[in-house]
Amino acid sequence: MKSDDLKNLTFEDAMSGLESIDKELETGQIKLDDAVEAYEKATKLKKFCEEKLKNAELKVEKIEQDKDGNLTVSSLDEKDMADE
Repeated sequence: MKSDDLKNLTFEDAMSGLESIDKELETGQIKLDDAVEAYEKATKLKKFCEEKLKNAELKVEKIEQDKDGNLTVSSLDEKDMADE
């Protein structure tokens, strides 16, 4: 699987691909060379999903309400994420 193959892939498609590979490997009915190739593809899909999740976390915003009921929106930083 080339990085170009991942460019237009959605997170959901990547997860579906990982699930398919997992099921295929669990059956034990796969040739060794095919299993190695599937593992390499799964590794790339896993990395892709991790990067998508990391990017999504960076875009998440925190909505807070002050004592007067006013709402404010701010970026959710690493300190805030560690507190939760």
